[in-house]
Amino acid sequence: MPRAKRGFKARRRHNRILKLAKGYRGSHSKLFRSAVEAVQRGLCYAYRDRKQRKRAFRRLWIVRINAAVRPFGMSYSRFMHGLKLSQIDLDRRALADLAVFDASAFAQVVSLAKSKL
Repeated sequence: MPRAKRGFKARRRHNRILKLAKGYRGSHSKLFRSAVEAVQRGLCYAYRDRKQRKRAFRRLWIVRINAAVRPFGMSYSRFMHGLKLSQIDLDRRALADLAVFDASAFAQVVSLAKSKL
């Protein structure tokens, strides 16, 4: 039986990994064995951080909303409770954008929430 060297298949597999490792420093982008480890680790981090990005942005929006309602003499939790009572269905992203870019509209939303408390 002839010896199979897997020339084309192996080269294609190596090139696929090395293409993913492009931009990595040193041997991590040049040597196949190092590149495999680096790419696997990078893909794990990418999967994990796609979930963490959502958490991080939600935390940022909450901080921005809290900072914006403090001058009106309210806390974040009381503001959100007032919104729920007044049946205003704006998500945290929209509220944070209002707080940053349109202070007058945000002030109206705060007054509506405050009136229902």
